[in-house]
Amino acid sequence: MITATIVMIAIAAVLVAMGYFKGAGEHITGLEKAFTMTIQILPLLLAAFVVAGMIQVLIPQELIARWVGAESGFKGIVIGTIAGGLSPGGPYVSLPIAAGLLNAGASVGTMVAYLTGWSLWAIARLPMEVGIMGWRFTMIRLISTLIFPFLAGLIAEIFFSSGKIIS
Repeated sequence: MITATIVMIAIAAVLVAMGYFKGAGEHITGLEKAFTMTIQILPLLLAAFVVAGMIQVLIPQELIARWVGAESGFKGIVIGTIAGGLSPGGPYVSLPIAAGLLNAGASVGTMVAYLTGWSLWAIARLPMEVGIMGWRFTMIRLISTLIFPFLAGLIAEIFFSSGKIIS
């Protein structure tokens, strides 16, 4: 995580410098927009981190192991997929929850299925998708992506289930 932070700081610094040297005040406008987004997203981000932390301390590890841990098998992957598809919000919500569950004992395959289900199924996004793209396209997309969260979870569980994934 330190490397990713350093890279993001470097990219941000380069972009601010580019805005500054452009000379029309873009660096100030960009920083103002960044501040506005931070104020808008911060409450959601804090809540997601609280949820992720509380998952780790309130849900017994035996329960996590049984339902979404390595011993849960395909049942855990199904649960992860469905939970991901039903999860509202963007990555600020789903990624901390997945990280919290991983740290609490969820299996890699289950969390891959969770994040894949969240990104491909996104039930909360369906009304907007139907409104913009129409029922036919939405159904084609859903049917076309139906098996991928399960497959991604199985692949992750088979090939990457040993060892600690996040640090």
